[in-house]
Amino acid sequence: MQKQLELTVPRMTRMHSQWDWLCLSLLIISSVTAEIEDGGVLGADVEVEDFDEESQQADVDKEESSLGVVYQTPKPTGDVYFAEPFDGELTGWVLSKAKKEDTDDTIAKYDGRWEVEELKENTVPGDKGLVLKSAAKHHAISAMLTKAFIFDKKPLIVQYEVNFQGGIDCGGAYIKLLSSTDDLDLEFFFDKTPYTIMFGPDKCGEDYKLHFIIRHRNPKTGEYDEKHAKRPDVDLKKFYLDKKTHLYTLVLKPDDTFEMLIDQSVISKGSLLEDMVPPVNPPKEIDDPTDKKPDDWDERPKIPDPNAVKPDDWDEDEPSKIEDLDAVKPEGWLDYEPQYVPDPSAKKPKDWDEEMDGEWEAPQVPNPKCATAPGCGLWVRPMKNNPKYKGKWKAPMIPNPNYQGIWSPRKIPNPDYFEDPHPFEMMTPISAIGLELWSMTSDIYFDNFIICSEKEVADRWAADGWGLKKLVASANEPGMFSQLVTAAEDHPWLWVLYILTLALPVGLGVLFCWPAKKTDEDFDLKKTVISMPVTKGGVKQGREELEDDEIDLEEEKENEDIGEDGKMKDESKYGEDDDEENEVAGRSQEEGDETNKSGSEDEMTAADEIAGSGDGPLKSVRKRRVQKD
Repeated sequence: MQKQLELTVPRMTRMHSQWDWLCLSLLIISSVTAEIEDGGVLGADVEVEDFDEESQQADVDKEESSLGVVYQTPKPTGDVYFAEPFDGELTGWVLSKAKKEDTDDTIAKYDGRWEVEELKENTVPGDKGLVLKSAAKHHAISAMLTKAFIFDKKPLIVQYEVNFQGGIDCGGAYIKLLSSTDDLDLEFFFDKTPYTIMFGPDKCGEDYKLHFIIRHRNPKTGEYDEKHAKRPDVDLKKFYLDKKTHLYTLVLKPDDTFEMLIDQSVISKGSLLEDMVPPVNPPKEIDDPTDKKPDDWDERPKIPDPNAVKPDDWDEDEPSKIEDLDAVKPEGWLDYEPQYVPDPSAKKPKDWDEEMDGEWEAPQVPNPKCATAPGCGLWVRPMKNNPKYKGKWKAPMIPNPNYQGIWSPRKIPNPDYFEDPHPFEMMTPISAIGLELWSMTSDIYFDNFIICSEKEVADRWAADGWGLKKLVASANEPGMFSQLVTAAEDHPWLWVLYILTLALPVGLGVLFCWPAKKTDEDFDLKKTVISMPVTKGGVKQGREELEDDEIDLEEEKENEDIGEDGKMKDESKYGEDDDEENEVAGRSQEEGDETNKSGSEDEMTAADEIAGSGDGPLKSVRKRRVQKD
């Protein structure tokens, strides 16, 4: 018993220690997770992909915001064809004086107003942009490039920022890269002005688009056709409604591939040869316009069975519904009460003129007597499906033996076929950039236009402009708690989810981490273990008990191999030994009990008595070993 208590106490101590460490670990993990989430809310959108770290160490020559964000007008770090940050005067930009063709004269003029101003929300002091200010008007403004872009061996990269500050109902925010022509006049820039590329967002109703259109020249006819990139598979709705500044980028490469990016994430990519509608290269064969379908051409895969005959018992005159003769009028049905009666509380208006308006009648209201009755008015039997109804007979369908398939005209070589293996190189050079827009919403913000051939230059330009706007917008976003409360205000059922989410971990924490109440048995057990001293004799006794147990097991195994005669002798012999051993063990137990009952007040005396009480069992064990030997 003493040994079991001595082994149980350390085990219980280790278990309590493990639970304590487990609870402490849970608390630490919870606190760290909360810090990570709080930090993630503030910094989730702060990182900008592929931004040059040197842009964060720019010299201070502009105003500083309350968040410590310092704005410096972006400067191109490489060779560019056009760059416009809109931080100064609107120099180089030309307002159009043209009129839109085929439009009512009241709205045909491009008289929409433009302004250079800061953002309304998440403002970066000193950072301005071009803002479309008029709703329901045509706008047109353009500027010449620093130098023309020629489609040869260098890629074309076009990048700019857009913010729909007031949302968007119907309107676009795309740009046009105007073709280099001898008669290009920016003062008369309008919707028919030739362009090479059109790129940017456009929305009307619930149709959210991101345009990428090229005007491709047919080498045979010399005519230009618009080729539209296939629509992205990404949901673009959030970019129009979140009132944040977004970065739109087009990368067009000499290998005839392209990429469209929003906020430096690729949302669509493809090939000019495979992913444009209609295709850049026309088909080799076309339908013969002179081919006509023969009059006897049968396209019916199935026909009515000509040998089928209507059965004699088929009655086409049977109605589909008949009266239910088994129906019975409910008890309490008010046959003479109308379903509606004049409203007794209604009064004729004072300005009612019977000569002009006729005789006044009170409005009809449901009869209150019918509310407590099964029904009012004339009772009519309900209708039910007619079991004899079969409808009009039709012959069953069978496969058409004369079926010839769906007719299509024969193919002939396309007289206008051509093959342009590299449409990038065939595109018309660009010499100007323009915004020609109609919008039902005002305050569309544009900023930081750049046209270049190096992605690193465009990324650095974005880091110095759009990166700061993104940083300020992220810092001004409400915390997680505010977002959860706002969401619950719109969807009250979320409160139930919040309560369950909080109650579950709290309940588990209380269940596993709260200290259990100690009982009187626990105190008695602890007191008994502490009061029993560990002596050298006790340790020695435990060791000898283990040895004796091993010897007993070996002897029992040997006894199993002895025959029946030997077994009877051994049993009689060991029976006598057992009687002696039981007598000695009983006497030793009595001595031990008397020793324990005579407990002394002195601690050392009690220890000696306990040690002495252990000699009895030890002597009996030794005697038993001698007898067995």
